[in-house]
Amino acid sequence: MRIQRKNILITTPDKKRYPNQPPLLAGTSILLLMLPLGLSACGASPTPVNNPAPAADTSVKGQTEAPLEVSIMTITPSTPTASDDNVIKRAIEKATNSKMTIRWTSNNVYSDKLNIALASGDIADLTMINNPFSSNFRSMVAQGAFWDITPYIKEYPNFQKGVSPIAWESTKMADGKNYGIPRGRDENDESFFIIRKDWLDNVGLKPPTTTDELYEVMKAFKEKDPDKNGKNDTTALAAYIPSDDTTNGGGIGPVLGMIESSFTGVTGSWKLVDNKLVYTALLPEVRKSLEYNAKAFQEKLMPEDLLSLKITQVRDLFKTNKAGIIVDKSGTASRVYTTDLKKVVSDFKDTEFYPLTSINGYTPKSAGFNGILAIPKSVPEAKMKRILKLINDWMNTDVSAIQRFGFEGVHHQVINGVKVQIPDKLNADNASDFNQIVNPIDPSLDPIPTTPEGKASQELYDKVKQERSKVSIGDISTGLNSPTAQKVLPDLEKKIQDLKAKIIYGREPITAWDDFVAKMKADPSVIKMSEEMTQAYLKRVGK
Repeated sequence: MRIQRKNILITTPDKKRYPNQPPLLAGTSILLLMLPLGLSACGASPTPVNNPAPAADTSVKGQTEAPLEVSIMTITPSTPTASDDNVIKRAIEKATNSKMTIRWTSNNVYSDKLNIALASGDIADLTMINNPFSSNFRSMVAQGAFWDITPYIKEYPNFQKGVSPIAWESTKMADGKNYGIPRGRDENDESFFIIRKDWLDNVGLKPPTTTDELYEVMKAFKEKDPDKNGKNDTTALAAYIPSDDTTNGGGIGPVLGMIESSFTGVTGSWKLVDNKLVYTALLPEVRKSLEYNAKAFQEKLMPEDLLSLKITQVRDLFKTNKAGIIVDKSGTASRVYTTDLKKVVSDFKDTEFYPLTSINGYTPKSAGFNGILAIPKSVPEAKMKRILKLINDWMNTDVSAIQRFGFEGVHHQVINGVKVQIPDKLNADNASDFNQIVNPIDPSLDPIPTTPEGKASQELYDKVKQERSKVSIGDISTGLNSPTAQKVLPDLEKKIQDLKAKIIYGREPITAWDDFVAKMKADPSVIKMSEEMTQAYLKRVGK
């Protein structure tokens, strides 16, 4: 395939303020409550060549409108970020008749940068909102700050094909309307524990199925030289405590939080007990998980600098053969970590990434989305419709294939009729970063392994997904609304997270948790929000 490169007009970020911009919450600190980070960008995979990615000079037939100039804000796991003249970006722009100015923002600081943008009113035309159910986003929606796209969804057929019905249902606000396009995800491939199978073999242990067995594995990964280099230089958990994690009743990061969920059996912050929703922080199992995590920290089974590490540094622990357990999506592991790990472990195989089925019988079930793409009301209706069309066109198989596979001979090769990636080339051109904007669920782009190793790895992932689907537990509180919770949770969850971190670090005794829980149980606001959440749940299930 010959690639002709043309000069591309680069637009500057849209700093314009529109007169119909609704006011934001006065005197309120904007703090979006982020969903747990899965630690990964959904990556690319081989696919049949019947849907080839267009080259950079592909023209759009029948195109009469000027290119849509649109500003976009989203996360990126990459450093450096994709440039304005990135070859993948230019090809997508050509195929969708657009000129995109993208505010790529690191996972490490996305929450802060997004809060600043929202507070200042400098909101991109298309903005990724990690948690559409944060109290502040709900409040902004109530003020009319974002477009209700419900009346327009049916006009764009790919919205139904590329996003599952459960995602559209899960992201509705209390008024039953959608204020963003869900970033679709496989509901049975939520982030969960991935463990190094070769390390397990080296220490003579099997994949753990309980928290007790997991602890035994962690001890061995720290003390029994799992990488066989003769040095005591490994840790078990690639973990950290992000400052803005307010999930699961005051979160402590994806890894330690997943341990907590394995004790409680809960995805999210609410558990149904005797037909009532109970805030997870009040559950006795949370106390047990705190003792477990505190002991693991004191025994150095996780990094000592939990509070200062960033997500990229946590990934680096796993990539550089220094940690043996991480939380991520099963099919993502080989795409995100293999290239770097093979630089350290030359004979490493993808099958050594072993995704666990469950711990204590628990594995999380996705709500079918990971954040939404929202359009502020400052965008005129005509432009809003063109942005929706942009996303719809981007979901076409031939367009989404651009970021999945790039160009033949550059980013992939065709072997026996199947596109096979050249990972280093795709990574160099930041191809997977564009999945952070639009990444439809498209079976025609599912992986088709061409090597024995690839086939074995895919068979493992498929088996794990099938087993997970039998026991996975979703977040029953997704989409439920409590006015009291909107007021009290931001401050409460921050206090919970701070206390959990202090107990894990050994700066506070476990009895401090007992005292805190006793106060929460007697707090009228906590009681009221529990009643409101229960009422909202019962109304939804028709009781």
